[in-house]
Amino acid sequence: MKGKQRVSCRGDSGAGGRPCDVTLFFCHQALLALPLLLLLSIPRCATQVSGIRGDALEKSCLQQPLDCDDIYTQGYQTDGVYLIYPLGPSVPVPVFCDMTTEGGKWTVFQKRFNGSVSFFRGWNDYKLGFGRADGEYWLGKVGLRWAGGCPRARSLLTSCPSSPGLQNLHLLTLKQKYELRVDLEDFENNTAYAKYVDFSISPNAVSAEEDGYTLYVAGFEDGGAGDSLSYHSGQKFSTFDRDQDLFVQNCAALSSGAFWFRSCHFANLNGFYLGGSHLSYANGINWAQWKGFYYSLKRTEMKIRRA
Repeated sequence: MKGKQRVSCRGDSGAGGRPCDVTLFFCHQALLALPLLLLLSIPRCATQVSGIRGDALEKSCLQQPLDCDDIYTQGYQTDGVYLIYPLGPSVPVPVFCDMTTEGGKWTVFQKRFNGSVSFFRGWNDYKLGFGRADGEYWLGKVGLRWAGGCPRARSLLTSCPSSPGLQNLHLLTLKQKYELRVDLEDFENNTAYAKYVDFSISPNAVSAEEDGYTLYVAGFEDGGAGDSLSYHSGQKFSTFDRDQDLFVQNCAALSSGAFWFRSCHFANLNGFYLGGSHLSYANGINWAQWKGFYYSLKRTEMKIRRA
């Protein structure tokens, strides 16, 4: 029989009963199943990315971590690359978490150790981030793209629109109060650090970029490195193509780097990787209060943790 099949409804009058529509029966069943179908159709959090240790992606998407402090609280307490969400749940950012130094929970936003990545870059690179979190990098390389588009994820494929590096720092320090630690190592395997109990980027700005991503640090604690960063507090970030320092010339160009230059610097952690002592003035990875202006460091890490 083509078309709608008709059957008798039990309990109806008449010898054969009053016919009813099977279609109605199936519609009724579909309505009962609707909540389950809706539940199954809600995008799940993506499974863990290969090479990224984890960030509780198997848990509710509402629990996506803001920083490495959240990741530590979720039970991941091993150094490595994780995903954080400073820009919101649709934009994951790969980041290296230091879970061992001084109790861990450090979100690393600058890391150098072998000179494999050039840090002599323009404004957009520092705004958007570059490098890889499992190597040398500046926070915020790119977001990750989900199959079917960002942000609803089933599997991780390629890259979404970039997630800003300096903007990430600004947003993090708007949402929480952070301390900063700068870890340093020379080519003789000596180590030192400097810590600042208060760190923020353009905390009072309507537009952080128009404000120049201004650095604020306070509360220096000496770990043997001396204080080379307080001189830079209150300064805008400068690159060779966006000169925002106080010097008559372009400090970023003179120092072969990018930083919160004043006139020009005592710290140049994004300078050339020159491998120790160098003849050129102040254009290596310099921390003047520890090694002066003619020594380029082997390893540096700038990292923040909730105060």
